[in-house]
Amino acid sequence: MALNMVFLFGTLRHRPLLEAVLGRPVSDDELTPATLPDQETVWARGQGFPLLRATPGARAEGLLLAEPTDAELARLDFYESVFCYRLAPVSVTCGAGPRAARAWFPPPGRWQPGAPFDLHEWVRLRGAINTRAAAEVMGWFGRLDAGEVAAMYPMIAARAASFVAAQAGSEPASHSGMTRADVDSRALERPYGDFFAIEEHHLKFRRFDGTKSPTVKRAVFMSPDAALVLPYDPHRDCVLLIEQFRAGPFARGDRAPWTLEPIAGRIDAGETPEEAARREAWEEAGLNLDALEVIARGYPSPGASSEFYHIFLACTDLSAAGRDGGGLDSEDEDIRGHVIAAGRLIEMADAGALNVAPLELCAHWLARHRPRLRAQA
Repeated sequence: MALNMVFLFGTLRHRPLLEAVLGRPVSDDELTPATLPDQETVWARGQGFPLLRATPGARAEGLLLAEPTDAELARLDFYESVFCYRLAPVSVTCGAGPRAARAWFPPPGRWQPGAPFDLHEWVRLRGAINTRAAAEVMGWFGRLDAGEVAAMYPMIAARAASFVAAQAGSEPASHSGMTRADVDSRALERPYGDFFAIEEHHLKFRRFDGTKSPTVKRAVFMSPDAALVLPYDPHRDCVLLIEQFRAGPFARGDRAPWTLEPIAGRIDAGETPEEAARREAWEEAGLNLDALEVIARGYPSPGASSEFYHIFLACTDLSAAGRDGGGLDSEDEDIRGHVIAAGRLIEMADAGALNVAPLELCAHWLARHRPRLRAQA
């Protein structure tokens, strides 16, 4: 059924996000400023999006989208359904007077209202991330239902945040001087998505002799950026390692798919690497960390994965750390902590007894910086 007017009161007022959802550019004459009487736009408490709260005398600002097609309405409805929002009739006011329209609302009681919503602040904090995430969400339109995409959305948002961080980052330039501008993207396919995703990129890239390659297909394992931290007690000269079952070694055929590792975890959307490292230390080992020292930042497997590591060392008190279990039940984690002497970790690295490369890197870094850390302590 055709819809004459759609009232957009929240993040879809941000033109790039609306265009990502509709899949086309939006012109100025398609959008009309309007207000919804006796409503105000507020944050959904603890979420990155707004909702409406009944407030006598208030007016929620928004935009009227004129005459969306049935196909465009279906795209908008799919996107909003990912967040459990549903269409309902409203009467709004614009320059031409009252107008009948529809707007998307959450189920009553689904989210609790928070502080007044500021679109400009949302654009500053999350606009680029949510716009990138919307592009992936809409890539599943017609392939998955909204509930399936909703279950994936935290990871979609985390992958989007990693993309935005990479665009804004100051990683070293390539030795040859070539940049992203020297790659022509021809097509993007997503054959799989869940906690992680697979992307197939069809592209051409500039060769070192200046010519362009033929169109090639490159499959990439898509994962958000990750924060890793090695807790080190300089007074006791020991480190905390965690042990857990890992599907990667199991799938490879490893006879013992339980690995010793630094504390590690994905960086959620809106979270800094340092914040993620501290959160993971608490979740996996019950440690409250203060200052972090950077060991390394980089790609562990640039030929096949988008994952980017932020690896830290944290000097901390490990006197109470030990074998107590850790991890989140919601992620089916079963983690055991091991406190071992720093010298023993370095010996294991030298003997080739560590099979997790980031831990090997941490061990060699600690061997080099251990005297300084102990002197500072």
